[in-house]
Amino acid sequence: MKRFLGLIACCAISLGVHAQVVDTTVCDVLKDPASFNGKIVRIKSTVVAGFDQFAIQDETCHHAVNSIWLAYPEGTKAKSGPLALLQLQPAKNFAGAYTAPARTPVTLDKSKDFKQFDSLLSTPHKSAGMCLGCARYLVSATLVGRIDGVASAELKKDAAGKLVGLGGFGNLNAYPARLVLQSVADVTSKEIDYSKTDAVSKSEQNPDQPTQDTIAAAAAAAKSAEAFGPGTAPLAAIQRAANAYGKPKEDNGVTIGFGPTAEAAVKYDAQAPGNSPDGVIYNCTFNAGRLQGDQMTRAVVHMGEHIANIRTPPAGSFPLSLYESEFQGWVTTIYNTISNGQKSLTLSGSYLLWNAAWAADQRDKELNETLSKFLAEEQLLSR
Repeated sequence: MKRFLGLIACCAISLGVHAQVVDTTVCDVLKDPASFNGKIVRIKSTVVAGFDQFAIQDETCHHAVNSIWLAYPEGTKAKSGPLALLQLQPAKNFAGAYTAPARTPVTLDKSKDFKQFDSLLSTPHKSAGMCLGCARYLVSATLVGRIDGVASAELKKDAAGKLVGLGGFGNLNAYPARLVLQSVADVTSKEIDYSKTDAVSKSEQNPDQPTQDTIAAAAAAAKSAEAFGPGTAPLAAIQRAANAYGKPKEDNGVTIGFGPTAEAAVKYDAQAPGNSPDGVIYNCTFNAGRLQGDQMTRAVVHMGEHIANIRTPPAGSFPLSLYESEFQGWVTTIYNTISNGQKSLTLSGSYLLWNAAWAADQRDKELNETLSKFLAEEQLLSR
């Protein structure tokens, strides 16, 4: 009898766990992310992996960020994820009030479906020229996992200019919701057509050897920017981005890491043990194995622009929306592309962001139009 009652109890617990899975959509979560915080959900959607993006998307939503950041449990050691990631963390001398959240751990089912999912998302498109963060496939799946949600992902400063609110999740802490994956099923993929951009870059060469010396990469970027000449906007922008990392051995609150970029690391939920000049730790993580050749320099410049725009924003420009942050980040990255004599730059989804063959009087127009389309159509961001 005791054994029978025990079996009933086990079944009840099992059914209770399954009953807790909420079927929902990206749009429903984004309507009120905080109300989903801690819930286990099931979402059928499209996953996009890019340069600094790893998200579940829905183009029918009407929010500033129409995506939920995707993450794996810590220690997953998966291959997929963004190529570069900037996460903000309160330092010991953080000016705002902070309590580390308590989250129920998630265990990932590393099934055949997950392995297929991870493999598809980490497969790059191979191009003769530089295709930065270009995924070969667009992937759709049914995802089950824990939602971490906040009411607002906006960064906040006090009257003295100190950061007192760090927002949400993912790159720049700019996503109000994050799904920490528990299982995946119904995986399908569609190959992205890069034929037009490949035709532009077919005669180029992108060196295969990456570098893990970010300070050297920043210094090289600042040096190459001198090609623009003194007093020019591109020179100032690149030098500002490069200087965000500080000098060698300088402890300026920017940390550099190389490794997995898709994991929900518990340490970033906690307050950092050390101090920072502005009370915030800027954690930059680069997936060095997938940043080939001079791509690391582009990544360093891009993330440096983000750090500078948060730490030392131009008057009246804080806080920037994710759309505005990414727009400025890519403009400075293009400046670095030009100063290095690179003929073209393509982004995931086959968006040609720079082409040296464009007529000089058309370059600003082409860049603005393509970048606006990329942010609106690929990253699903709005102004």
